[in-house]
Amino acid sequence: MATLRDIRRRIASVKSTQQITRAMKLVAASKLRRAQERIVEARPYCRAMDAMVSNLVCGPLRELHPLLREGRGDGEPATKRKLLLVVSSDRGLCGAFNSNIIRRSTELLRAEQGKQDVSLALIVVGRKVRDFYKRHAEATVRSEHVNFFDKLAYRHAAQIGQEVATAFAGGEVDEVELVYTEFRSAASQRVVVERLLPIEAPRSAEGQSAAEFIFEPSPAAILESLLPRHVEVQVYRALMDSVAAEYGARMTAMESATKNASEMIDLLTIQFNKARQERITKELLEIVSGAEALRQSRS
Repeated sequence: MATLRDIRRRIASVKSTQQITRAMKLVAASKLRRAQERIVEARPYCRAMDAMVSNLVCGPLRELHPLLREGRGDGEPATKRKLLLVVSSDRGLCGAFNSNIIRRSTELLRAEQGKQDVSLALIVVGRKVRDFYKRHAEATVRSEHVNFFDKLAYRHAAQIGQEVATAFAGGEVDEVELVYTEFRSAASQRVVVERLLPIEAPRSAEGQSAAEFIFEPSPAAILESLLPRHVEVQVYRALMDSVAAEYGARMTAMESATKNASEMIDLLTIQFNKARQERITKELLEIVSGAEALRQSRS
């Protein structure tokens, strides 16, 4: 049975842990507010650009840029080469945030590995998913990008986007999918799988035609400048979404940990009081027994 000293030390330890989790919750809440402002401000631009590019690449324009090619031409390998861009976080203590991303990416890998005509590769962003796939060699990791989420900038997304666009334009891969966590609220995040390349044309309703554009200087020149930037912007949006979702998940996890610590302190305090009461009762019984024995010996 635990002694009073052991229980007292455990209460002090849990209180110390509670202070840490409470501080981490406050830090995550502060960072979440800034990250949420960034993604909310960026989403309209990213969605408008995505819609414009999707409408722009309809019809014969698909032949003007390698990022728009669909399928494989004659002489190309029969195996479909697929690339997954998986975004996790660099740190833990954020609940199921990283495990959900890893679980979803492994599900995609196992679903494709059962097909004979598909080969898979990964670009991993974040230490958690990198460490997981180092231990579990389920697919080839082309490259890794870690330790920049605290100072996330557009140049990080540009580097990743350029790598993806170069691999696709050079014919190294036939399709690129983006796996990340979309931020909805501090208490709600969901794992999203999006097709990044080739760029999909919008599904126009029956009887409607896609928008017509007038190009200046030329369609080829505009697409050459616009499409790589579009890939970078969509990657940047996914990174900002993932950062905000990570802070939201960490804030929720630390709030739950603080609450659990408080409940544990209450239980340990009750246990301490019971143990102290038993000790006092035992000491009183010993005093009474000793006094009775002394009285009997004198009589």
